Amino acid sequence: MNWNKLTNAAQIQEIKALSVTKPVLIFKHSTRCSVSSMSLDRLMRNWKTADEAKVVPYFLDLIANRSLSNQIEEEFNIPHESPQVIIIRNGQSVYDTSHYGISYPEIMAQV
Repeated sequence: MNWNKLTNAAQIQEIKALSVTKPVLIFKHSTRCSVSSMSLDRLMRNWKTADEAKVVPYFLDLIANRSLSNQIEEEFNIPHESPQVIIIRNGQSVYDTSHYGISYPEIMAQV
């Protein structure tokens, strides 16, 4: 899986612009949480190379970039969760889920 690392605030505007032509998936991950690690592992095991033609994946390390999580919460009007998957289309959040709700088939059904 070829993650785009979300590391600076300017990327949020880039994600909004990119999402006009292709949905963007943001995975918010806490390196201190076993549920987050499990969810990430399940997603990565199911991910197919062809999926990158359907959705652009971004990875946010919450421990290293907590302020970006806060900005995402404000920009897309969704409460913070960890782990969390958010799908952005046309500059807006169209889907979000967290914890055990993170499911590869459900994510792909949304894109």
